[in-house]
This record gives sequence, C-alpha cells and structure tokens, in this order.
Amino acid sequence: MSEAGIHGQDKTSLRLGDVVVVRYYDHVLFKDAISNQIRPFVREAVGWLDYEDTEYIRLIWERYSEPVFGEESRLKTTGLAIRKADITQIRRLSSI
Repeated sequence: MSEAGIHGQDKTSLRLGDVVVVRYYDHVLFKDAISNQIRPFVREAVGWLDYEDTEYIRLIWERYSEPVFGEESRLKTTGLAIRKADITQIRRLSSI
C-alpha cells in the first residue's frame, strides 16, 4: 500500500493483488422518509486490491481467470471504487 495508508493500517502490509475485506460507509438514497433516521450504512466487500492512490482504492470481486473470448475478456472485471475517507477497516485475507 502506498504512503497514504488507511485509518491506521500498516502502510506496507497491503499490496496490489492481495485479497482483502473492506468495511466502508455506503451512501444512502432516500425518498419520502423520516430524514433524521437516515444515515450511511457500514457495508463489507471482499475482493482483489486492484488500485490504490491517495483518494480511493479499487476492489475487484469478479474477473476472468483466463481469457475466454480473446485478450479483451481479461480486461473486463466487476468491482467497486471506494473513497478512502469512507473506509473504516481493511485487512488482507491472502494473495493469489
């Protein structure tokens, strides 16, 4: 992980490609609700740490293990970009 680190985590403990669990505040869209009862929820996601800079991380939770329809298939992934300010905890599970 770069020098930015996340909320007290060891800045050198995470590397790109590590499988991690991330707890983060998720935004909530509400309509016709009692607004004083609405707050961001803490959610969890598991995936490969794909990118990290001072503002956010990118977590991939689905990807091709091998090209299926040619090289372009390796570029298609599914995941989340999460602002570091919204992350409450991140920990490594393993590396693949």
